[in-house]
Amino acid sequence: MSHNTIQTTNPASNTVIQSYDEMTIEEAGEIIDKTHDAFIHWCKASFQDRSKLLLKVADLLEERKEDLTALMTEEMGKIKTQGISEIEKCAWACRYYAENAQDFLADEFIKTDMDESFITYQPIGVVLAIMPWNFPFWQVFRFAAPTLMAGNGCVLKHASSTTGCGLAIEQIFIDAGFPVNLFRTVLVSGKKATDLIDHDKIRAVTLTGSTKAGKLVAERAGANLKKVVLELGGSDAYLILKDADINIAAKSCAQSRLLNSGQSCIAAKRFIVINEIYDDFVRTFKKIMCEKKMGDPNNTDTDLGPLSSVHLRDQLHDQVEKSVKAGAKCILGGEVPDKKGAWYPQTILTDVTERMPAYTEEFFGPVAIIIRATDVADAIRISNSSEFGLGGGIFTNNLKNGTKIAREELDTGSVAVNNFVKSNPNLPFGGVKNSGYGRELSKFGIQEFVNIKTVTVTNLNN
Repeated sequence: MSHNTIQTTNPASNTVIQSYDEMTIEEAGEIIDKTHDAFIHWCKASFQDRSKLLLKVADLLEERKEDLTALMTEEMGKIKTQGISEIEKCAWACRYYAENAQDFLADEFIKTDMDESFITYQPIGVVLAIMPWNFPFWQVFRFAAPTLMAGNGCVLKHASSTTGCGLAIEQIFIDAGFPVNLFRTVLVSGKKATDLIDHDKIRAVTLTGSTKAGKLVAERAGANLKKVVLELGGSDAYLILKDADINIAAKSCAQSRLLNSGQSCIAAKRFIVINEIYDDFVRTFKKIMCEKKMGDPNNTDTDLGPLSSVHLRDQLHDQVEKSVKAGAKCILGGEVPDKKGAWYPQTILTDVTERMPAYTEEFFGPVAIIIRATDVADAIRISNSSEFGLGGGIFTNNLKNGTKIAREELDTGSVAVNNFVKSNPNLPFGGVKNSGYGRELSKFGIQEFVNIKTVTVTNLNN
């Protein structure tokens, strides 16, 4: 049987790393069947037995973090220092769920007119994860750790560009002693990924990716009446109020905008600045952005590595050019470097208005978009006018007012006051509107893929 080929490419040099034979849908289906068979036994395992294995995974992640980071750097350009942090965060998530899953899924007894009534959280089966390239380990482990601790099986369809990472994750679970086939990586293209949802042993789906991909997955899952969790795009707005500490705001905003070379759904992307401090913020922000260094992702002093592919770099540059043509001012960057690879410099667009791509579209790269607001109400309006609602932030010295705006006014899944949004195993993560639905992480994440079952008991001897 002939197979199509999946290739991975080093974005720093645009050279091919490795080729893999793509599985047919039938071959992937056979793996799903094997994962279901493994689940039948795993779902009966105690929390203590599951926990021991997941703690071993955490240990292996930390033992192998140098090699795993090197793999990320090679496949998608991850800066080494950020890659090390990503692997350590995965280990943190594994330990968090190993230690807390039993409490999160404990039976809850409810007083009713029955002799006994309780809610129990039971595993559902095999969960399909369709994951992106930008955080190739973290995105997977924040799904896998709670899903496995809940007693389910996992099938991963990773981004084709990070196929090596997907296979390395599968190997970690094998080496930790998890049952054979309980966690598997299938090598299929993105076009075939939705076909896997039709398999009768897939009980639920989780996807992190674009809004377009999310709609396709939601449609297919809906046709099959299967639960789906979607973490999609974002164009996070950060409100810089007139009483903000401009230096702290500019530094934090620059850090968030350039994290992972700007390739993060939850990155700060739009900076909505009150008119009175607009010029001061732009001047300070530009100075900080200018100091950031683009270069070899293996160097510890690098702030900005290559983007994940030349194709996505060109797509980002096209958005910048269209915005400038529509009237935006590019005060930093905005030009493709004359060098091989997927490089793009830190870029700032100012004077952004509603008629530009920079106002409405997600820019997945190191491009900062600055928008002027007349007052706080106008800033809130601009923030909420986006089709996205993943995260956002507020910088102000009035904590009471900032917290009130965060709680009541911003239509997003997460809001940070005087900082930028970060995912954390202890806190739920997800969005609203075109940023998706459902939640990952914390107790809410582990409860997404269980059967929340009601049991009532009547004692006939009474």
